[in-house]
Amino acid sequence: KATDEFAQWLDAQAPSKTGQSGIGVENYDWYLQNVQLVPLTWRDEVTLMQSELARSWAFLAIEEGKNAKLPLQTVAANQADLTRKFNAAVTDYVAFLASHEIMTMKPYMDSAMRTQLPTYAPPPFEFFTEVDFRDLEVMRTHGYHWIDLGRMVNDPNPDPIRRGALLYNMFDTRTEGGATNWEELMMQAGMFDRRPRSRELIYILLAERAARALGDLHMVSNEATLEQAAEIASKGTPRGWLSLKGNLVRGEQHLYLQQPGYGTSYLIGKMQIEALIAARKAQLGDKFVMRDFMDAYNSAGLVPASLLRWELTGVMPEDVKRMLAGQ
Repeated sequence: KATDEFAQWLDAQAPSKTGQSGIGVENYDWYLQNVQLVPLTWRDEVTLMQSELARSWAFLAIEEGKNAKLPLQTVAANQADLTRKFNAAVTDYVAFLASHEIMTMKPYMDSAMRTQLPTYAPPPFEFFTEVDFRDLEVMRTHGYHWIDLGRMVNDPNPDPIRRGALLYNMFDTRTEGGATNWEELMMQAGMFDRRPRSRELIYILLAERAARALGDLHMVSNEATLEQAAEIASKGTPRGWLSLKGNLVRGEQHLYLQQPGYGTSYLIGKMQIEALIAARKAQLGDKFVMRDFMDAYNSAGLVPASLLRWELTGVMPEDVKRMLAGQ
């Protein structure tokens, strides 16, 4: 009864709510540092997203030039084709992780990923389908989410606070940032060496994340409406794959308007985890082993990436010091 009454109240109030939807730069900066525990500001994030967008387009251009004489990738033709390619992708991905000793493998990791079989639908494709149907292994890397969830069930963290999901989505720099970081890490580890065209897909994914984050940030500051943010995201995504004719581009921007900091977490978290890897390599030198690093990373649980760096290196980064000092 209370829920129904609340819904009726919202319906009655909605027509009068004609102000701006963005929370504003000052509130966003406070929210980043006090809730998300991201030691950055709105301006910092705009600069970083512009840089990442330029980098992804530049590297895509290099890859496309290098692969110009190779045949274009074909897309899955139907559900049977998609299912076959999906299962082969999971098998190849798990084998790659094990053979390259990237992290300690557990049986539940394979089964957790196989539960996420995509459903075939004919063109026109939305953005992620354009990527996924060309190489089913690319998005399995972002599917690190399912490994995380499998770990929560089969190998729960001994700490009661870290054992389950936190009550608020303050861990997205680790979850979404970690999954995005994993895409490029696996490419650099050689996962797509036999399929060079798939390297192009990684940079297209990066460009889309940066472009939609810029749209998000301009909504936060009330410099752009949702429609204008969708246009920023669409224009910044290569090959016209994030079309304004589709549902995804506006759906993503609407989600990010509702959850400040989420749209940027994919790349901000990615950069923070890269900084963590660099810090551990600097500490350990030739003794750095990726499998040992990933085992420690996974054992730490789903906490903000800024805290992971502090925990796994034993040193509080200067930007985290400044952030906590202001609280």
